[in-house]
Amino acid sequence: MLSAISLAVIPARGGSRRIPRKNIVDFRGRPLIAWTIEAARESGCFADVLVSTDDAEIAEIARSCGAAAPFLRRNNSDDQAPSSLATIEALAQYADWSGGMPAVVAQLLPTCPLRGASLVRDAFADFAAHDADFLLSCTDFGPLNPWWAATLDADGCPRPLFPEAMTKRSQDLPPVFMPSGAIWLARVPALLAARSFYGPGHRYWPMDWLAGFDIDTPEDLAIARALATRG
Repeated sequence: MLSAISLAVIPARGGSRRIPRKNIVDFRGRPLIAWTIEAARESGCFADVLVSTDDAEIAEIARSCGAAAPFLRRNNSDDQAPSSLATIEALAQYADWSGGMPAVVAQLLPTCPLRGASLVRDAFADFAAHDADFLLSCTDFGPLNPWWAATLDADGCPRPLFPEAMTKRSQDLPPVFMPSGAIWLARVPALLAARSFYGPGHRYWPMDWLAGFDIDTPEDLAIARALATRG
């Protein structure tokens, strides 16, 4: 493992439109962010677990959960800023604070609380075993079938996105995947050059859709709470 030169960054801005104070909302009796901090710390993959935030309260909660939050984010704190840029800024601030730049960085979104330490270890091991500079966790679509997706016109008439798939059984269609923000990994020089985790040659790493579930809306939060209760 590369733990001595690896950093976990948890980007957690204070603002949230659909769920106020989303990153510290109660989730199973703890602030939402606590579950991601715990997964990162217990994985044993990182020299430091850093929470990048523009919010003093979130920073204090992060420290109480065992993460480092020695500074507040200066930029890239609105809902238009890509998380990759927040992590890149965190790397620069971390280098100023610690005196060195890590070789590998993981970006772990706090809105994926069902991903545990063992999955972080598995993703990190897969990343270390390959020559790619970027690894992004992905999931299938769970009970949904994206092959049957359609748009609707003003009269409610469907226009299939994949017409050739509409007459096929779901079990005869190939699996498709979408990125999940649960675990993204990059070699730092490559990330700084590409300015995105979607850099040249990036790889997807499939994980169970339940573990990669991302909370964005109040409905998502209710679903995640129900999923967590069911184990």
